[in-house]
Formats: sequence, C-alpha cells, structure tokens
Amino acid sequence: MADAPFNSVGWFEIGTGRPAETERFYGELFDWTFKIDESGELKYHEVTAPGADGPSGGIRVSDGHHPDYAIFYVVVRDVAETVARAEELGGKVVVPPTTTPAGLTVAQLQDSAGHHFGVFSPPAA
Repeated sequence: MADAPFNSVGWFEIGTGRPAETERFYGELFDWTFKIDESGELKYHEVTAPGADGPSGGIRVSDGHHPDYAIFYVVVRDVAETVARAEELGGKVVVPPTTTPAGLTVAQLQDSAGHHFGVFSPPAA
C-alpha cells in the first residue's frame, strides 16, 4: 500500500467479473502492472503504476458475487471518528468499520449525494 498523507486518496479498488479484460485495458492505458496477492482469501490483484514504489490499488475478482464497481479509499487517522463525522454531514454507512488481522481498519460510506467511497487507517507502526 502506497504511503499517502492523511485525508488523501491512498488506495483504489476495481471489482470485476472480467479481471483479464480489466487488467489488459488499464495495463495498456496507463502501463500499470499487476501481481496476484495470495496473502488473503480474496482473489486480489495489486496494481502498481510506473515508477511507483509499491501498489496503490487493486483489482478484486468478483466471480459474479457482486456488481462491478470502482471505489477510492481515503487515508484517515481514525476510521470510527470519520464514519461518525460523515453521518453527521448526511452520509451513510455501507460497510461499518472493520479491522483486519493485520491491523488495517476500513469502512465504506456514501456521501450526502449517494456516492460510494471508502476510508482506512493503516496498521499501527
């Protein structure tokens, strides 16, 4: 995961039932490279842009379990606090805060106009 300042986009994810076609399109368009992440149970392909130190996004293989999507994630200091603030501003929780075994905390929200996005806090150093 690329290092990004707090309150900036630090990750993106594209969910698709057609990963080979999606990788071909973005690979040819932006010269992105892809590496299968075998550390988790999800079928996930990390995306690295030319000249980047590491991946900044991923392609999640849906296998038809959900509609195709694209979402960005903003790096925040405190996911729960950000979720609460988003709700105060008229946003809605799509996926409540969840912490992975590796310590990454993530949530998905809708803004007040209905746009889907995510927030995350990296594991403690």
